[in-house]
This record gives sequence, structure tokens and C-alpha cells, in this order.
Amino acid sequence: MKRVLVLILLTACCMTAKADPTKPNIVFILSDDQAWTDYGFMGHTDIRTPHLDQLAARSLVFERGYVSAPLCRPSLASMVTGLYPFQHGVTGNDVDGYKNRAELDIPVREAFHKHPSFIKMLTANGYFAHQSGKWWEGSWQDGGFTHGMTHGDPKRGGRHGDVGLTIGRKGMKPVTDFIDEATKAHKPFLLWYAPFLPHTPHNPPQRLLEKYRKPGRAADVAKYFAMCEWFDETCGELLDYLDQKGVRKNTMVIYICDNGWAAPSTNKDDPHQKLWGRYAQRSKSSPYENGVRTPIMISWPGHSPTARIPDLAHAIDLFPTIAAAAGIKVPAGLPGINLLDAKTRQARKRIFGVCNSTHNMTVGDPDDTLQYLWCVEGDWKLLVRYHGKDTTKFINLHVWDKAPVRLYNLKNDPHEKNELSSAHPEVVERLKNKIEAWHPVNRDGSR
Repeated sequence: MKRVLVLILLTACCMTAKADPTKPNIVFILSDDQAWTDYGFMGHTDIRTPHLDQLAARSLVFERGYVSAPLCRPSLASMVTGLYPFQHGVTGNDVDGYKNRAELDIPVREAFHKHPSFIKMLTANGYFAHQSGKWWEGSWQDGGFTHGMTHGDPKRGGRHGDVGLTIGRKGMKPVTDFIDEATKAHKPFLLWYAPFLPHTPHNPPQRLLEKYRKPGRAADVAKYFAMCEWFDETCGELLDYLDQKGVRKNTMVIYICDNGWAAPSTNKDDPHQKLWGRYAQRSKSSPYENGVRTPIMISWPGHSPTARIPDLAHAIDLFPTIAAAAGIKVPAGLPGINLLDAKTRQARKRIFGVCNSTHNMTVGDPDDTLQYLWCVEGDWKLLVRYHGKDTTKFINLHVWDKAPVRLYNLKNDPHEKNELSSAHPEVVERLKNKIEAWHPVNRDGSR
């Protein structure tokens, strides 16, 4: 009798173990300042990204992915929390330009860290988690990682990644060492790989720069193209290492970019560009496609299909997607969806986003610095203009734009050359009503 009971208990234990799916590793690849067009798999005729092309070939690829804000800090904050900037409070890079940065930032970070994040969610459920590259919200410990590179100490120059920004540019050893440690400990792991690439400084290896120099091509464009390939090479090193360790099969690889970018020479004939003088207007820090659009990829063997689909995807979807993969319940009230849930994904009609001042935040009043709200629905995109507080030179990114609304048909005009609001007032009214229902703002367009 005792022998039978032992066998029954052993069988039950085995069945329980077998029924409990192994939690997947999560590798989160985040590029920095790269336009949605600037990959081989997205059709660029000059930029070579063979490793990301291979990843795309075995991924669920959302060609119409979007971030919540066209600037690194609020964009990353939305990815981590699954919330819009006006919800988590991080709407720009600094509170008041470059003045008293560290002191003024304390209440912003404190408020941010009160929100749940997928990082803290995973580590609370047994994951190792490593931070490298871009990270704005203090140290890696502040972010809930178990391992990391960024110290976040303003006395040592800590601000938006500090030591972590060396990853990729100066090798991959911190990342590969972490993978070694996690696999040796038999722990599921989260890897936050957010290198300072292809972000400025654009100082690519000479061997890559020579590939992209050619008569008639501006120097800033050639350097940027080379930086895109350099970033791709580091992704190849990371993905190859996952293969070497034999963990790729049980790893969900997610790719997204924080915001777009375009070289200043590409907009040199615009008189407004001369007032600004840095990256091209209507790219980074703007709600136009070159600011907010990005491909989003998910590769998880045996779980995510291999396909390129037209469904809309959003950075706020990453939290619920990761939670679903790890078998963890998401916090109530998150606005995003699980991107691997085809039925829910296909039922989505539209997505929304914001654009605030780049280096101004008003603690407790996120809309005080609002510049735009926007919506994409089907082929249509509407921008609604606000004129929030902006006390820095970054005001020149938006001050030229006096139009209260701008409407574009993205199918016919993916680069937003033809403004159509006067020709389609009914579309403007419908989408503006949707935007106002999504996020009411108690300010008129003229402030």
C-alpha cells in the first residue's frame, strides 16, 4: 500500500513539473535614435543590417510599430511601465533644461518608481535581470534589476546611462558574463540591451565609415549609416552568443527603437532648420513618422509566428506581452495589449501618443509642456497642436508649426509630405474627438 502511495505521489509531482511551463528568457534589444526606414528588412537600399534582417526573418514583425513619445527618456519610461507619459510623469529629459538637473529630477524619479514595471515584475518572480546601455531613472538597482552597469550618481556624471553607455561601443563582455551567470544558476533572465547606438557621437569604425562614403553623400549621412551597421554588428554578437549557450529556443527576443532620427543635412533647405541646427526637424522630438514610428519584432521559437503583419503595435504593449509570456498577471489598468494575442491585436482600431517639450517637465502637471497629441487609425494620422511651456533652445523644434491640426494619409504618403486636413474635415473631426476622449486636455491650442 505504501509503495502504491509513493508511486502516486511521484507521478503527481512529475505531472505537476511537466505542466508548469519553463519561463522564457527575455532579451530586450533597444536601438537609440534610428528612423523606422533605416534597416535592410524595412527596405533601405544602402544601410546594411544583416543580423537584424535575420532576426526579422524568424520574428513576428510589426512594420507599423509606434512609441508613446519621440524622445528617449519618456519613451523608455513608457516601455517599462506600460503607461503613457502623462500617466507615469516622465514627459521630457529634464525638468528645466540643464539647470540643477540632479536636484530637480529627484521628485520625477521618485514618482516614476512608484509605478509597477515589467523589470520588477520579472525579478519578483525569480528572474535575474541585467541593465546595460540607456537608463535614465537612477541606478540599475533603482530600476529593480539584479545586475547592471549604470550607477546613476550625478556626482560621478550619472544621468542617462553613464557607465552603461559603453556597452556595444566597447565590447559585449558585461552582457555575455551575465548570460553565463544566469545559465549557470539555471535562472530565467531578462537582458536589457539598450546601447548608445546609433546615437551620436557618430564615430563608427573606419572600416564601416569607408563603406558608406561616396560622392554626393553628405558626411553626416554617411556617418549615421555606418553607425546603424555598427549597432547591427553588436546585435549579431548578442544573438550568436545566445545560440552558443543553447538558450535561444527558450528566449523571447524583442526589438524596438526608442525614437527616430534624421541627419540635419537631409533638411538643410528648410529655413526653420537653420534656427535649430541639430538633427533634422520632423524626426527625433517630433510626432511625425520619423519621430515616433519604429519596427517592433518578437521572436520566440514555437510561440510567436514568423510573419510580417500590418497590425498596429505600440511600446505600451511590451509590458503585457512580456507578462503573458512569463505567465504573470499584469497590473490592472494598463492600456496596452498582448501582441501575441491575434484576436485582440486585430480588434484594435487606433493608437495614440504624445509629444512634450524636450527639456522641460512640470512635476505634477504633465500637460503643461504639451506640444502635440496624435492618433493613427487605419491609413490616417492626425496631429493636434498645443503650445506648452518650453524655455530652452529646443523650442525651435516646434515653434515654426502654427497649424492647429495636420492630417496625413500614411498609405499614400508615408513620409507626410501632403497635408490633407482641409480636404477631409470629417476625418479631422472624427479623429480629434477620439484624441480628446482618450486624453482630455484643459487647454486650448493657443494657450
